[in-house]
Amino acid sequence: MTLIKSISGIRGTIGGIAGNALTPIDIVKFTYAFCATLPQRKPTPNGKRYKIVVGKDARLSGNMVENIVVGTLISCGVDVVKCGYASTPTTEMAVLFAKADGGIILTASHNPIQWNALKLLNEHSEFLTAKEGQAVLALAESEDFNFAEVTELGEIQEHDYTKEHLDAVLDLPAVDAAAIREAGFKVVVDAINSVGGLIMPELLERLGVKCIKLNCEPTGKFAHNPEPLPSNLLELSAKVVEEKADLGISVDPDVDRLAFICEDGEPFVEEYTLVSVADYICSLAEKEGKKIATVSNLSSSRALRDVTEAHGGTYYASAVGEVNVTTLMHKVDAVIGGEGNGGVIYPSIHAGRDAMVGVALFLSNLAHKKMKVSELKKTYPQYFIAKNKIELSDAKLVDRILDELKTKYKDENIIDIDGVKINFDKERKWVHLRKSNTEPIIRIYSEAPTIEEAERLGNEVIKHAQNIICG
Repeated sequence: MTLIKSISGIRGTIGGIAGNALTPIDIVKFTYAFCATLPQRKPTPNGKRYKIVVGKDARLSGNMVENIVVGTLISCGVDVVKCGYASTPTTEMAVLFAKADGGIILTASHNPIQWNALKLLNEHSEFLTAKEGQAVLALAESEDFNFAEVTELGEIQEHDYTKEHLDAVLDLPAVDAAAIREAGFKVVVDAINSVGGLIMPELLERLGVKCIKLNCEPTGKFAHNPEPLPSNLLELSAKVVEEKADLGISVDPDVDRLAFICEDGEPFVEEYTLVSVADYICSLAEKEGKKIATVSNLSSSRALRDVTEAHGGTYYASAVGEVNVTTLMHKVDAVIGGEGNGGVIYPSIHAGRDAMVGVALFLSNLAHKKMKVSELKKTYPQYFIAKNKIELSDAKLVDRILDELKTKYKDENIIDIDGVKINFDKERKWVHLRKSNTEPIIRIYSEAPTIEEAERLGNEVIKHAQNIICG
């Protein structure tokens, strides 16, 4: 598997030939480049050394990657705060708590066990901008390294920021801990044998929720495919029904994505994680007479737009990618945002996807609504997403296909900030075409009020694209 490099960091499989996997050499190069570009982002603080936070999920290669990253950081003359096992949002918060100059998260998120990655944060605890990320990539390839003298090596301190993170979540005014405790919820948590098994049960315990643990030992030996999709959560669904629980909670290995299972064992659907939380936050803002703005990426469900507008707010769509979502959220002063993959971003605490925040807000909403999870799901606009792709022999065809489709559908509402999204507003449906950064393919997402219509729309666009290729 080829090493995947992007503005937010690098990821790849562990083990194999250099250049075809994430090797110790790659880890050193990119860690060094991150350090070397720090002065471009922030002047040296008061003549002191830079400080970088490092956190990891529980995957098997974590200790190896952590040792190399930390060793490289101190060899660059940078002080390190080791968070040990920490969720991605905990590491992001740790940058703020430690007043650090950046952070490195060691996680491949929802990718399988053989993967790992370095995700890079700035001093605001957010992923690097495109310009900052490109600077790191360029310097890593130059191999022009200059390490610190022995008397200037960085120092290491260790601190687990889990408590501080949960304190911040529970201190949010929108989190109604009293209502949650009074509701007496019972939930099942599937943490895929990673760091979610440490932090999520602690959060629920502090909220007075009875927590039944499933795959909560942080061994790194994932019990199933770690992406929180319905097909991977059959064990959780069965356990929710068996235990007569109110809710099932699934998180990915680094706990920034969140999916729910209804009390009857049926999926709440990952797209609706953000929709339900946004409905709650928008309702609070509406009661307080605040301006309401929400943000998700172009490939996320229209349901967020519908819910936002129902509360008198304005919905905005960003290019795909968390940094694009957060950048637009800052620009429009959004009250809530995120991604349809179960990523909830609540700027009142920090600008990053956070499953702990998502759970606390969801349970607050559920406690106020006093209804079953399956009943709550039915209160939201119902949409279905179909996912397809077109494989191309020549990557140069991508732009031609996108341009010609824009012309064909010119009378519809078209957004072209990231590929081409065609909104058929009257029929409440859309299709989004994006080119892959790593393969000669076009990804095609389509959404409509029924799965049959979503599939039909996707196939229609695929047929037009194939005609362009053949023509």
